[in-house]
Amino acid sequence: MSAFFRILGTQILAFLHYLGELALLAKETIVSICTAPIRWRLFFIQLQEVGFRSQLVVIVTGSFVGAVFAAQTYFQFHQLAMDTAVGAVVAVSMYRELGPVLTGLMVSGRVGAAMSAEIGTMKVTEQIDALRALGVYPIDYLVVPRAMAMLVSMPLLVCECVGFGIVMGYVVGVGMMGIPGPYYVHYTQQFTGIRDIKMALSKGFVFAVLIVIISCHQGLNAKEGAEGVGRAPTEAVVIGSLSILVINFFLSIILNVVFPYGG
Repeated sequence: MSAFFRILGTQILAFLHYLGELALLAKETIVSICTAPIRWRLFFIQLQEVGFRSQLVVIVTGSFVGAVFAAQTYFQFHQLAMDTAVGAVVAVSMYRELGPVLTGLMVSGRVGAAMSAEIGTMKVTEQIDALRALGVYPIDYLVVPRAMAMLVSMPLLVCECVGFGIVMGYVVGVGMMGIPGPYYVHYTQQFTGIRDIKMALSKGFVFAVLIVIISCHQGLNAKEGAEGVGRAPTEAVVIGSLSILVINFFLSIILNVVFPYGG
């Protein structure tokens, strides 16, 4: 029994230590953004990598999730003669849950892995030590441009995912299932509003912070050798994805209080 509690205590302490390292990296990043000169060339390079090149993945994900969700909702609601409510359900779901979460997971898998692998390679090949020798603070050079690009891109990618999901839901609901278009649009507009957009953008911003801090931390702490570089992106994607799913639950509770229906 004592061995069990010793192992449990060790795991808890390791987890708290990891959270402390993430918080310290986040603090150093915020300080660098506010005080250090911004490397705009690196920022625009990362903006292209994080935002522009992630669009196809986000569009495909949002479109087909919206389409299949509209079809499944119609199959259930049709039995209750509530066909015209399909649009409202699809829109609210895309805004409040599916759009932000799926965008976060896709970006974590695509961009988070690339960030951790790139920084991890620089770590094991001692390029980060070379930056320090040249008087360049690694957080300013490596983390800040990626963080700024992620914070700008992620809310826009969430909007893109939600928008294509709602459009494809309309195509499936009206074009394939025969729901009257005016009623579909009317109920969608009636049950969605600015509060849903605020919730989607808020989640996108929080998920951006999670992805960039976790990915950069894994890269900066990559172990020596090829095994360490290979492990860093895998752990970044797994930890980032699990963090998004866990934090999303608490965000949903909090944001539904902050942005209530009818508010």
